[in-house]
Amino acid sequence: MNADVLVVGGGNAALVSALTAADGGARVLLLERAPTHFRGGNSRHTRNIRCAHDTGDEFTTGSYPFAELWRDLCTVGDGPSDERLAELTVRQSTDAPAWMAAHGAHWQQALSGTLNLARTNRFFLGGGKALLNSYYRTADRAGVRIEYDTRVTRLEWDGDTCTGVRTEDGRRVRAASVICASGGFEANLAWLQRYWGKAAEGFQVRGPAYNEGCVLWELLDAGAQHAGQERGFHAVAVDARGPQYDGGIATRIDAIPFGIVVDRYGRRFYDEGEDIWPKRYAIWGRNIALRPGQIAYALWDTKVQGAFLPPMYGTYTARTVEELAVSLGLDARHLAGTVGAFNAAVDRGDAASRPFTMAWPDGRATAGLEPPKSNWAQRLDTPPYHAVPMRPGITFTYLGVAVTDRARVRRVDGGVFRNVFAAGEIMSGNILSTGYLAGFGMTIGTVWGRIAGTEAVRHALG
Repeated sequence: MNADVLVVGGGNAALVSALTAADGGARVLLLERAPTHFRGGNSRHTRNIRCAHDTGDEFTTGSYPFAELWRDLCTVGDGPSDERLAELTVRQSTDAPAWMAAHGAHWQQALSGTLNLARTNRFFLGGGKALLNSYYRTADRAGVRIEYDTRVTRLEWDGDTCTGVRTEDGRRVRAASVICASGGFEANLAWLQRYWGKAAEGFQVRGPAYNEGCVLWELLDAGAQHAGQERGFHAVAVDARGPQYDGGIATRIDAIPFGIVVDRYGRRFYDEGEDIWPKRYAIWGRNIALRPGQIAYALWDTKVQGAFLPPMYGTYTARTVEELAVSLGLDARHLAGTVGAFNAAVDRGDAASRPFTMAWPDGRATAGLEPPKSNWAQRLDTPPYHAVPMRPGITFTYLGVAVTDRARVRRVDGGVFRNVFAAGEIMSGNILSTGYLAGFGMTIGTVWGRIAGTEAVRHALG
């Protein structure tokens, strides 16, 4: 055996799995497809984790009990895919911060901003990249062997047991237990096209180009039971001028609740003020993916300029809506009509009687407009006007493998693979359906990495 526990992947879930297995006394080998400077997958672009806690501290501004986190999770999208596993995730999130700190995580004081996460989420000092660097240092001290630039291309089987993996350079790696924590298939546009057709060509991938889903494909091909919707993904609105891969958090557009969003025909198509931003920001990638050309435009005026993180590539700016339309390549008459109808609906609503605040749903709603704007509605009437073009930015896909409450990968015949476990995005479809809650991806990776690591050691060492 090359190791007691083999971990495939190099992001948060993989490292948590590896560290947990090392804590349990196992010889651990971790295979990361990326080179050292790109190690960490999507986790490099994260900022925080959402965990239940009964009291606030110097890093959170108040309590966030289990019942509230569970309610929040149940109200995004269609709710949890598997309520039993989702509840387990929420319950085991409570001691995740202490475990993280013991393995190298450092926290920064609560941040304020448009996501309003100071009470519910803990922020990593230096962001996700710093967290991962700390974990890698801890793993090195714990004796975890790490191989970079190592792509796993095949899983080998003897019945329900994975006897080893093959790498792109032709090597065979064997271990008593295998943990698959290699992410989804969001960078595999050909795979996405099976469910989205030509529309997938308009998608941007917020993380690395390495997440092509090879290990996921191997598991499904070997008879793993799938979990999660085929078209499901965590996708946000990103600047259409950003890169095809690895734009991360820098290209995300946070302006949506502050103004209106229109499609390529200058028409609004969804309620920009449906709920607070942490519960709704991750629906906008899918919203845009369903529009003609997979493109949309966020518009706002000077009243709110500077109230949110500025777009990385600046804004289109004009003194009139018509001039702004010309800059964007939109029909000036159609866009002006949309803005005029929106302003009239604000006047008919009760917005004037309520103060504007982004701290919570303020009830400033339009009247007689379809789709409505349920909160934060105010006239777009103060030049200069600003806009950015947006495309779907996919963070990770939800289609993955089904697992037991011990992270064992289920088979379609009703059994489980004897020595194969999964953690992180590759099994997130057990928890998430169509929505997303800010910071919860890191929660899934941390909770299930610990479960997978513990169970893999139990199997390997008996």
